[in-house]
Amino acid sequence: MKWTKRSQEEIKSQVFSALSKNVNYANEIILGVPASYLDEKVFSQDNTFLKDAPFLSTLVQNPNHIGCHTIGESESFFAGTHELERDLIAICSEDILHGEVDGFDGYVAAGGTEANMQAIWIYRNYFQQEFKAKPSEIAIICSIDSHYSMDKSSNVLGIPLYKIDTDDSSKELSVTHLNQQLDLATKDGVRYFIVIANMMTTMFGSVDKVDVYTNALIERNLSFKLHIDGAYGGFYYPFSNKNTNLNFANPHVSSVTLDAHKMAQAPYGTGIFLIRKGLITYATTKQASYVEGEDCTLIGSRSGANAIAVWMILSKYGPNGWYEKIFVLQKRTDWMCEQLDELHLDYFRDPFSNIITIRSSSITAEIATKYHLVPDNHHSANWYKIVVMEHVTLEKLLPLVEDLKVHFKKPMVL
Repeated sequence: MKWTKRSQEEIKSQVFSALSKNVNYANEIILGVPASYLDEKVFSQDNTFLKDAPFLSTLVQNPNHIGCHTIGESESFFAGTHELERDLIAICSEDILHGEVDGFDGYVAAGGTEANMQAIWIYRNYFQQEFKAKPSEIAIICSIDSHYSMDKSSNVLGIPLYKIDTDDSSKELSVTHLNQQLDLATKDGVRYFIVIANMMTTMFGSVDKVDVYTNALIERNLSFKLHIDGAYGGFYYPFSNKNTNLNFANPHVSSVTLDAHKMAQAPYGTGIFLIRKGLITYATTKQASYVEGEDCTLIGSRSGANAIAVWMILSKYGPNGWYEKIFVLQKRTDWMCEQLDELHLDYFRDPFSNIITIRSSSITAEIATKYHLVPDNHHSANWYKIVVMEHVTLEKLLPLVEDLKVHFKKPMVL
């Protein structure tokens, strides 16, 4: 296990040690790199302020984490912080998602949208290079509740998209509609499938039964690659449901997206892309010859500070501390569901999720607006969601419950 709890002093020491292995623009003659520290005329570089602030120090020193540091060579100018990113990739793929040791590549992306598109880009190229497939013969398949990044990927990468209906109450995939869509896709000439399974959807926190996809595709002898969109659930669901097969212990799973800027409370612009060894090179851009190790990422240049932030967060908690964090959020969510049950209100919640989505008939738009609940559609809402984050305490949930009681509780009949 690479994931261990560290003291604040240990975290600080390790981050500053990593920074000391990076290029030093002040003390070395660095003439060929189009980069520097953050502009000192705007951003303070006062060492008395930064000496106890490893993340801010990383921001100021501004390491570029261009490329993927788990394969071959990387830019030697930033070798120290690249090393911490590799450690983070191993923690996520091995300790959180139960993959084999040294069996994965990955990088800290700009967010879940990029990480999902990275996976689809790789698999499109894989089918094109290995099977000479035409773009029209490769399709994305996902549920109607999937993130809009699937639509964006279809548009940008020029491959078709087929969406599967889910049950309105349970949010489970429709096996009937899946088979209908597979029939339609094969009739349209699709021979290769990029499957996206959800580990907690953005709106509902719903989780796909991934075997529904894999069983249908294997039964039809169709070629596929399976990606898990854990942009919301990646730092939650593996801890709330130990029996999930939405991880690398499942041999069908080739890649996973995580988003540290959601449940891990890292700065925005911090997604994580993880993939089994031997696949990420299908996205290598050979023309990036000036980059040491070339580049196989969509984003190219990216801030190393984001990777350091996630490494620091996970190191501060350790695995046991993280389980405890998720346990508390689960209990708060359970409490809120109990209140809704007492009022006989209609809502959806996966039992291992901290998202509660209330049907619009069970809440007023005024109450939803008062408590900043997010609708599924800002023009015509059918659902409003509560997300039980770290700051969403019982004290903050209670006023919502009281308002719902006033509006929905039926008077006692004498």
